[in-house]
Amino acid sequence: MRKFGGDWTLKKIEIVLKYAHAYLQIMKKHPWKLMYFDGFAGSGEIKNTNYLNNGAAMQILEIVKPRPFDLYYFVELDKGSNELLEKHIRAKFGDNRNIHIVKDDCNKKLIDMAKFLKGEGKNYKVLAFIDPFGMSLKWESIKNLKGLGIDLWILIPTGIGANRLLKKDGNIPDSWLNKLEMFLGTPKTEIKKQFYRKKNQLNIFGIDEYEKEKDAISKLHEIYCEKLSQIFNFVSDSFVLKNRTNSIMFHFLRVSNNLTAIKIANDIIKPYKL
Repeated sequence: MRKFGGDWTLKKIEIVLKYAHAYLQIMKKHPWKLMYFDGFAGSGEIKNTNYLNNGAAMQILEIVKPRPFDLYYFVELDKGSNELLEKHIRAKFGDNRNIHIVKDDCNKKLIDMAKFLKGEGKNYKVLAFIDPFGMSLKWESIKNLKGLGIDLWILIPTGIGANRLLKKDGNIPDSWLNKLEMFLGTPKTEIKKQFYRKKNQLNIFGIDEYEKEKDAISKLHEIYCEKLSQIFNFVSDSFVLKNRTNSIMFHFLRVSNNLTAIKIANDIIKPYKL
């Protein structure tokens, strides 16, 4: 069961659901088959101190008007969460819908989905929701989606993830650099160039010292969006998710190859930015 992460957790799901309704309204006029893909589907429930909320997976399945999706693909690597999701879905929706609940790595299944869409699934369009645990989404997985009929909502752990690995003095352990490289799809040497600059003076041993860019979180967001724009034609505005101390934790946005989809996403996001 996924623990409640604050008011922004519910807002994030609200945004996806509002977009799904608009997406299905438009798509009911077209002959495409439609897939909903959730790469980190969780247990189907979000736990708060006083109550339970249905997660995105359960609420998406409840949408039948203007039309349902033709295929639902839920990926959850954690065994316990996967089993709970299966239990909740089968109890409420049975086996009479095309629902797949898979215990696997989202990165692998994104690559598999890309292959499917290029082959036997050419008649499918996809609405995808990627709400990763930490920095577990690899850039190489996203690269495989280039040129495909996918509208993707993605949560980017700019503040709570990547920024924490960018140490102030630039002395980043190799294991952290490897993680940043995997997440950003950027060589380690470039990461240091992008986020650090030399101090004006050498240290007492005559060695160059580096300092971190002051607004590294905004730069992470900017760089990630720029890279997304190389895979998708359009990138939406971002809903910035902050904690109780007003520190940025995540950026949440939509990418698509369809300009209308981005205009709709921006309209939905706008009230949440206020």
